[in-house]
Amino acid sequence: MRLGRWILTCAASALVMAGAASHGVAQTDGMGKDASFLNDIHGAKALAWVRAQNHHTTSTLEKDKRYQGFYKNTLSVLQASDRLAMPEILGGDIWNFWQDAHHPHGLWRMTSRSSYLTKQPKWQTRLDVDALAAKEHMNWVFEGADCLAPEDEHCLVTLSNGGEDANTLREFDTKTGQFVPNGFVFSRSKQTAAWVDQDTILLARDWDGKGTTLTPSGYPFVVKKMVRGGPEGQAVELYRGEKSDMIVSPMVLTDGDGHKLVIIQRNVTFFETHYAVVEGDKLRWLAVPAKSEIHGLLKGRLVLSVQEDWHPQGLPVVPAGSLVSIDPAAPESGVEVIFTPGPSQSIDEVGVTKNTVLVSLFDNVRGRAMRFTEMQPGRPWNGEALELPDMTSIHIVTTDHASDTAYLSVEGYLEPQQLWLVDETTAPRKVKAAPARFNTAGLATEQFWAKSTDGTRIPYFVVHRKNMKLNGANPTLLTAYGGFQVSYTPTYAPEIGKLWLERGGVYVVANIRGGGEFGPAWHEAGRKSGRQSVYDDFAAVGQDLVSRKITTPRHLGIRGRSNGGLLAGVQMVQHPDMWNAVIIGVPLLDMEHFETMSAGASWADEYGSMSVPAEAAFLKKISPVQHLKAEVTYPTPFIFTATSDDRVGPVHARRFAARLEALGKPFFYYEDIEGGHSGTVNAPEVAHERALEAVYLSHRLMDAH
Repeated sequence: MRLGRWILTCAASALVMAGAASHGVAQTDGMGKDASFLNDIHGAKALAWVRAQNHHTTSTLEKDKRYQGFYKNTLSVLQASDRLAMPEILGGDIWNFWQDAHHPHGLWRMTSRSSYLTKQPKWQTRLDVDALAAKEHMNWVFEGADCLAPEDEHCLVTLSNGGEDANTLREFDTKTGQFVPNGFVFSRSKQTAAWVDQDTILLARDWDGKGTTLTPSGYPFVVKKMVRGGPEGQAVELYRGEKSDMIVSPMVLTDGDGHKLVIIQRNVTFFETHYAVVEGDKLRWLAVPAKSEIHGLLKGRLVLSVQEDWHPQGLPVVPAGSLVSIDPAAPESGVEVIFTPGPSQSIDEVGVTKNTVLVSLFDNVRGRAMRFTEMQPGRPWNGEALELPDMTSIHIVTTDHASDTAYLSVEGYLEPQQLWLVDETTAPRKVKAAPARFNTAGLATEQFWAKSTDGTRIPYFVVHRKNMKLNGANPTLLTAYGGFQVSYTPTYAPEIGKLWLERGGVYVVANIRGGGEFGPAWHEAGRKSGRQSVYDDFAAVGQDLVSRKITTPRHLGIRGRSNGGLLAGVQMVQHPDMWNAVIIGVPLLDMEHFETMSAGASWADEYGSMSVPAEAAFLKKISPVQHLKAEVTYPTPFIFTATSDDRVGPVHARRFAARLEALGKPFFYYEDIEGGHSGTVNAPEVAHERALEAVYLSHRLMDAH
């Protein structure tokens, strides 16, 4: 997984429904006065302000007669007993994580491969997170497990309190379904770990609890070797990066032929990484591009993608965006290019089985999948296109290093998620499918293109009624992400279907620059001081929707989350007359100070730095908080965030709301007291927030005259 996808939640996974109404806020402390108390995230005065804002928002929006229906519909989807939970292949068996109304924290469970393919698999619960949370009086969120290959019997289970990024690691025995007595336990920290063998783990974390081994981004840069039975104080330091790095972490790769590579990954910046192979107590750095990503090990060779042109000594140039195979003992000799995407394509995900490399990719933002096999060392790889549905997103769910078995997920805006099995003997076949959660009769998906200010063509998807009238009166919700080379692609979102599409709304997703839809160059065009093109692209799509008479500004709303929240904030400030609803979720908004807030320092490689004059000038130019003005009439926004978000943090949203408050501007503000950047596991709370957004959207766009 690309590190950015781990640190910054992919926008597609956060496609949540939005909401509308307006209110005037009593002017108390704001950005025009002393609002510094809001920086104290868990401070009594700050939380009192938060609760007052929450009360005003909820008491206003919950009065709408539609609220209860929105809430019940969303909760029923979140707690449905027939949802499709994605599988993971561990130790030859199928595992998944299941949540429902009776198990809100979830069950980690397993079944055999043959049982999994039946209509009613015989699941065996291995870890009941609800029981654990109740026993330990903690709001535990299961964040996954890292297991010791190839048997996958011993795992480090990752648990976080309420969904924050900081976590606790505990050794777990998958055969007994119990935490290992006197096993490895690593207390709460932002940390990463990797198994070397059954008694040895490499660990990167906050070693002294004082932050001296954390980077300015809040991530570790010191890796130590932990031996079973030894205390943390006696851990042997294996590698120490630089304090200025973003993060340093360990990685262990294995393949189906018994090869193993222990690697140190040093992220100097968000996009520049150095890799070293651990050989005993020494490190050997690999001569690969700084902008590259390792995906796995196949027959002792590394499979990685390069995000910049690579000039291996004495070999042809490897174009940016390519997938390659290299010998880790001699990276620049014998580079084999597995696949180079065409101009309209980009690689999304890569999975490695025992003998093949699976690739999910986009072609004009439409999902595709291919399987590659090495025919002979040094010869071109054989690529086979897999027959899967069109106009969808295709994701690699899990692969098996012991065989050529893999599972892929397929979904579209109107197509519920499907699970497809890929193996060595047959063509891909659909083995499971989630039921429909909303009525798609009479709905259609189309792809259009808008022209940005510099002439670049920007694709976007529109989901609408087939009999939609082009009269400019259609309530329309436009969303995008536009950052970190993250692609925003077709996703089946039942909340949007039930609360928006079924009620006549139009849903639009723009594939603006800054994302990964067309490879590294598409992202690079929207990075740092080039980011204005991202904002121009989004505005161009909004204008195109109006030009096509799909909607008008009175009926047009926008939504963004995280980096997309910054996008929505910028659009509200730069184009206040273009939108009648603006939903700003867990956002960055104070771009003059983001580097000193939560994990903000890690994103300087994406946004630029205030320490670089040219980049500082651009950040000052676009920072939403500083550009709110008393004389401008803004659409009433809905701002939401989470108190325990230790990635972006709630202070951005608080400052933006406080500035609006000081200017006497109306807004809605909702801060989830529990939950991190990715949200909460509390289904009723998720349904509550989404129902509030749905009311807001309905009022602003559907009730607009």
